[in-house]
Amino acid sequence: MGGYFEKKGLALGNLSPQLGITIRTAVAFVILGAVSFPQWRTLAHAGPRALWMMILGGGVVAGAVGMLCFYAAIKGAPLGKVMPIAFTSPLFGVLMGLAFGGESLTLRGGLGILFTTGGIVLLTLG
Repeated sequence: MGGYFEKKGLALGNLSPQLGITIRTAVAFVILGAVSFPQWRTLAHAGPRALWMMILGGGVVAGAVGMLCFYAAIKGAPLGKVMPIAFTSPLFGVLMGLAFGGESLTLRGGLGILFTTGGIVLLTLG
């Protein structure tokens, strides 16, 4: 549902994708900052490697680069084409876990990858 409202907001306000992401991030920052407040004290004990993983993966790749691509896509293309591709992140998460995280592929996981990929292809063709 969020993608629909974001696309409409960008179109109605003639807003740039960058400004749309800034608005989304500011609102999320306030809400998530309040919800996570009781856990803030654990931040000092997380360690630099954990923080760099969060900064690189969540802040740069998913938070900035990923959202810039997503907002540019929803502003310029139909949601029916953008959303299936945009939400392949679980698929790539599984592939990263297999390639770099030492996780193993089960038959169920392999079928999930195939069905997910097949669904994306069906939804975005034509």
